[in-house]
Amino acid sequence: MPPDSLNYFDLEDPQSLARLSEPNTALRPLKKLVVIDEIQRRPDLFPLLRVLADRRPLPARFLVLGSASLDLLRQSSETLAGRIETVPLEGFRLSDLGAAAQGRHWLRGGFPLAYTARNEPDSLSWRRQFLQTFLERDLPQLGITIPALALRRFWNMVAHYHGQIWSGSELARALGVSEPTVRRYLDLMADVFMLRQLPPWFENLGKRQVKAPKVYVRDTGLLHALLGISNQRDLEFHPKVGASWEGYAVEEVLKSFRPDEAYYWATHNGAELDLLLFKDGRRIGIECKRADAPVLTTSMRIALADLKLDRLCVLYPGDKTYSLAKKVEVVPLAKFVNAK
Repeated sequence: MPPDSLNYFDLEDPQSLARLSEPNTALRPLKKLVVIDEIQRRPDLFPLLRVLADRRPLPARFLVLGSASLDLLRQSSETLAGRIETVPLEGFRLSDLGAAAQGRHWLRGGFPLAYTARNEPDSLSWRRQFLQTFLERDLPQLGITIPALALRRFWNMVAHYHGQIWSGSELARALGVSEPTVRRYLDLMADVFMLRQLPPWFENLGKRQVKAPKVYVRDTGLLHALLGISNQRDLEFHPKVGASWEGYAVEEVLKSFRPDEAYYWATHNGAELDLLLFKDGRRIGIECKRADAPVLTTSMRIALADLKLDRLCVLYPGDKTYSLAKKVEVVPLAKFVNAK
């Protein structure tokens, strides 16, 4: 749809805002597809959209785009209950790009302008600018009043804890704030889809199991910008390279596999599983290994038996598939996310 179409509204454009000064008059006559971008700037439109969506016959459908917090999603879901489908836009996925793009995608992340930049310095510059703009402009537009500097320090700190089990007390001491404050920061950044809290799975196994979430920066391009990683060589020699690969694989699996539920699992004796996926009544285990030829480990055997897995896949950056044991298979990440 061209930007000058009467059916297109960009709520960061003064002309579009002027056209919506009387929203009922502007929207009611329109037919077919109507696009409203940056909806977070006008959440007051939702009640009117409910009225317009209830017309029969329905002359127009509305595609509503914009940055979203859970509060905004909750408001839209309550106002438009039964009339709305929410589709998260995740940026480029490995399953979209193909196996040949894996290295570049891992380094630069999925934001289109970061991935398609002419070179690594341009990509890194875009990501750094995004971090600043997101904290200084986008979050305040969502009604978040926490100082940008405080959230940037927290985001930097979480990048260094990427892939680790959440320890609020440790981060609170490092940042000089209270534990409830860092928990509030974590929940906020998860609400706006910048961080992922992967919940723990625990059941009655007669073992002490970890019950705190794991935390990841969802986009590895942003993770690498926060860590000061500017190119593939920096990434390969960085101490967080293994954690970065794990987070990358976790995100790509969740985006492509679309499980019914997803957890990680760990015991205090050291057994662990990066992902426990529930899909169509099956239990599927995922281990993410940045190795040339992953091997069967004691931890995998324990997870397979204790969690009664139907299948355990070890995902790695290579290109060959092979079996390690009954129900245990090494699979290239690109092949797994492209499997139908």
